[in-house]
Amino acid sequence: MGDVYARLAELGITIPPVVPPVAAYVPAVRTGSHVYVSGQLPMVDGALAATGLVGAEVAPERAKELARTCAINVLAAVEALAGLGSVVRVVKIVGFVASAPGFTGQPGVVNGASELFGEVFGEAGQHARSAVGVSALPLNAPVEVEAILELS
Repeated sequence: MGDVYARLAELGITIPPVVPPVAAYVPAVRTGSHVYVSGQLPMVDGALAATGLVGAEVAPERAKELARTCAINVLAAVEALAGLGSVVRVVKIVGFVASAPGFTGQPGVVNGASELFGEVFGEAGQHARSAVGVSALPLNAPVEVEAILELS
């Protein structure tokens, strides 16, 4: 996998501070060799980068970018808890897409997160995944991503 911090620098990605929870939970929990990351919204500098339903107020291409932001926030939660250097592999992600009626492009939206993990971790970033359409997400976010990662 190489040095994850060097790879992040090559990609021009700065890991932000962990996003504070918006309710009664913690951003990530480690048990044994796994870390479970709570659903991360597309927060940038303490605010949602966009709001609304994908396929209505938010274009699918923009939602894919927002899923990438969610994935960066997943990395921030892992960094704060255990350090990204301890990641062995991304095991599974679940992407939730707030979908307008009739929108069925959830897999393409969640690719924004999947592709980010592949860019950062290479083969170790390949993961199992679910992409789920929902009627609404917290704070009217268009997308949310949660993850399970294996640590050394």
